[in-house]
Amino acid sequence: MLDLQWPWALLLIPLPFIFWWFRKPNSANATAVYWRHSALLENPAHTQRTSTNKLSAVLLYLAWLALVLAIARPTWLGNATHIPPTGRDLLIALDLSGSMQITDMTLNDRPADRLSAAKEALAQFIKARRGDRIGIIVFGSKAYLQAPLSYDLDTINQLVQESQIGFAGEQTAIGDAIGLGIKRLEEQPADQKVLILMTDGANTAGRVSPLQAANFAAKEGVTIHTIGIGAEQMTVQGFFGPKVINPSSDLDEPLLTNIAELTSGRYFRARSTEELHQVYDILDQLEPTPSDDVLQRPKTSLFHWLGILALMLFSLAMICTGKLAFKLKGRA
Repeated sequence: MLDLQWPWALLLIPLPFIFWWFRKPNSANATAVYWRHSALLENPAHTQRTSTNKLSAVLLYLAWLALVLAIARPTWLGNATHIPPTGRDLLIALDLSGSMQITDMTLNDRPADRLSAAKEALAQFIKARRGDRIGIIVFGSKAYLQAPLSYDLDTINQLVQESQIGFAGEQTAIGDAIGLGIKRLEEQPADQKVLILMTDGANTAGRVSPLQAANFAAKEGVTIHTIGIGAEQMTVQGFFGPKVINPSSDLDEPLLTNIAELTSGRYFRARSTEELHQVYDILDQLEPTPSDDVLQRPKTSLFHWLGILALMLFSLAMICTGKLAFKLKGRA
């Protein structure tokens, strides 16, 4: 589709005709002028001169038309393309400590360990975050960046699914994971810094205190949502028969609550796979992404092509006029 940025310039198209009309002499008041080569009008050269003048006039007008169109700044608009909306930058810190292998969750009505349930819930959450940049931090005894912030959600999800218990050690360095998240988000706008931290235990390793890291995150404008994962009851086979235990006795809920409150986030408790899905549904609402795609049309400016065309036509008109003048001079 053709679009003109300055369509008012088209009003200049008839300007040569207007100028010619007002400059045309009135035959009643015309004054005879002596021309010593008037005899040329009576031979075939006169016809050639008239034809050449007409051709020059046509070329000059076409040059003027191309120039006016160039002034109107025509732009060719291509087909509309959908641009995904730009949302938030989300970092997900996933606990890979040894306790994440406890089988107190279910998947498809079958027993599953905590990490498998976390992967399944994260897969759906990541898939729904179209337009966000998502990164993955894994932590155990130490914290590592598994995947930097990226719009490639398929690759991010694949890296999550490839994570295994023990990759980062057997202990839990919550403070180091928060510190690494702050570092990766420090250059992002304040309203886009979000860290989701999921763990099933307490801080047992690392060089940074979780509360110190949380206070620094609050100063940097990083919002931290914390998730405590793990069931509260589990039946195990003991020496005297089955007994019920609390597999989440090591979960430091007060710490996770304080981290969330200090950074204007929320703490969630996920005792089952169903509750974990509900948590991520709530996070989807707390950290929404733009719902509408952005339509963009590629623009190609035609200004320079019309300018070149006008110059070529003007040059041709000058060449024709010059050849005629040269022939008439030769005949004289």
